[in-house]
Amino acid sequence: TQVLRKGLQRGIVLSTGSFLVYEAHKLISGFAEVHASFKVEDVIEQADYLYGSGETEKLYRLLVQHKNSDDAELLWRLARSSRDLAQLGSTSAEEKRQLTYDSLEYAKKALEKNESNFAAHKWYGICLSDVGDYEGIKTKIGNAIVIKEHFQRAIELNPKDATTIHLIGIWCYSFAEMPWYQRKIAATLFATPPTSTFQEALRYFHMAEEADPNFYSKNLLFLGKTYLKLNNKKMALLWLSKAKEYPVQTEEDKQV
Repeated sequence: TQVLRKGLQRGIVLSTGSFLVYEAHKLISGFAEVHASFKVEDVIEQADYLYGSGETEKLYRLLVQHKNSDDAELLWRLARSSRDLAQLGSTSAEEKRQLTYDSLEYAKKALEKNESNFAAHKWYGICLSDVGDYEGIKTKIGNAIVIKEHFQRAIELNPKDATTIHLIGIWCYSFAEMPWYQRKIAATLFATPPTSTFQEALRYFHMAEEADPNFYSKNLLFLGKTYLKLNNKKMALLWLSKAKEYPVQTEEDKQV
């Protein structure tokens, strides 16, 4: 009886100890999850500040540390950052190519983590288009429908995102001015090749401007260019003047 009593007491102590260890584990795990959540939010906040400040290289160095993250918000920002770094004049041709392919992988991973993230769709479309520049006109045209589908999905998820609306305008403009030999390639790839008009492109550029006035120097530039294609020099001059006067904040603004 005494042995049994001691055994039961020992069992109770062990059970209590196991329970306390289990509860401590739960508490620590919960804290770790909350801490991780705060950490992601902190990184995103810092990343958005650096992006707004035009600190392209610092932003990339911050985000590339999180390339194995499961958070779509971090991953699409890393895709954007990789692409922005590739666009810098100081980036070598070899680095530019690597960054271009990396950005597509990050955007693809962001989509896999959260298919309902509008920015993941947007940046996947952008990065897929960029990769086409390295893989030839046939691949670029072949990807065109997929790219547009991702832009349209991004707009469905966020109808007020002016940049995505602008990108569909660029897509329309590109197909409207496509030379005859590229049209022949498109005809071999699709039963019904994608087509567009400058009028359709113009409509999207104006929609983008309505969604967020003066948001992007390139949208102003393409409003001017599209009006030129439509032989409306008065309206072309208006928008090209706005593009010319746009405050330069990024490398792309300088190019515009």
